[in-house]
Amino acid sequence: MKIAHITATFAPNFTGTGIVCYHNCLELAKLGHDVTIFTANHPKVEYEYPDLINVKRLDPLFRIGNGPFLPGLLKIKDYDIVHLHYPFFFGSEMTYLNSKFKKSGYVVTYHQDLIGTGILKYVFKMQNALLLKRIINGADKIFPTSIDYAQNSFIKGIVEKRPDDVTAMPNGVDVDKFHPDVDGGEIRRKHNIGNGKIILFVGALDRAHFFKGVDVLLESFSKIKERDVYLMVVGGGDMKNYYIELAKNLGVSDKVVFPGRVSDGDLPKYYAACDMVVLPSVTMGEAFGIVLLEGMACGKPVIASNLPGVRTVVNEAVDGFLVGSRNEADLTEKISYLLENEEISRQFGEKGRKKVEEKYSWESIGKRLESTYLDYLG
Repeated sequence: MKIAHITATFAPNFTGTGIVCYHNCLELAKLGHDVTIFTANHPKVEYEYPDLINVKRLDPLFRIGNGPFLPGLLKIKDYDIVHLHYPFFFGSEMTYLNSKFKKSGYVVTYHQDLIGTGILKYVFKMQNALLLKRIINGADKIFPTSIDYAQNSFIKGIVEKRPDDVTAMPNGVDVDKFHPDVDGGEIRRKHNIGNGKIILFVGALDRAHFFKGVDVLLESFSKIKERDVYLMVVGGGDMKNYYIELAKNLGVSDKVVFPGRVSDGDLPKYYAACDMVVLPSVTMGEAFGIVLLEGMACGKPVIASNLPGVRTVVNEAVDGFLVGSRNEADLTEKISYLLENEEISRQFGEKGRKKVEEKYSWESIGKRLESTYLDYLG
């Protein structure tokens, strides 16, 4: 098949949507398909892509956050599959218009609802009211990351009316790169932690990702009584300094480490160094939680908010815990339990690793996506 993927972000911008698109395309290419990724040009992009995939970076007329306006998307034609990754502010509209102009179809991965703060809250609200249903309904096939999320999201009505056109396509993890045998000693030495226990958060620290719940995690961590425990907050963005100040105000700045953005190659080492991974998200802006898979793949127990989609990743009291969103007391209790029960933590980690090997490897997701494409084309 000749396949085009359209995404707002892509490698080396390894955020959620970019990660998924990259691995979807790489696995499809490994299966013998001709795959091209269409995304925005960026002056700072320096990345060596695998020869298996083609990356076409288009010049945007302008940008709003991660939303580049790419009129070049209107020129896409002669592909067996056009696959849109949503949200893509401006790009989704261009894909929809292109399908109408050329009388061709497209499929869409629905990664998450658009939920913002400040002025973006109103921009997204207008987008959702005026264009969301048209863009998603315009797709021939809809791939939410889980049916649970879709049934509770802004596209709930579409899913209910078109169940035969909806197929869950979960995110995945590189089980060879993220592995229990990775050595985390380098990270512990670098940050002078030694044998102390580490609670790990990984995520963007910017306004667009306010829903990650870092403030909740810091509040919860300030109530942890164990002395030799550290919180490591990996990520960068325009809210990093705010969280650093919050840690100071809570009196835990000496126990909270902010390494900033870390390289793709170093990221598995941070998981290897930790004792648990926590994803304390507060809204449905969080739809899945790839970091949970990465933690499980490294044999670590996980704690996540009990939100639609996210809760499908964690088997409660088997490989991790689910806690109430913004429930600091619940989060503190579950963190403390794992800190105090090392054998349970070890068992959770082993079961999580086994689960991702069986269900969430990118190889298996790629084969599943290929099968769905073939069914769609008939």
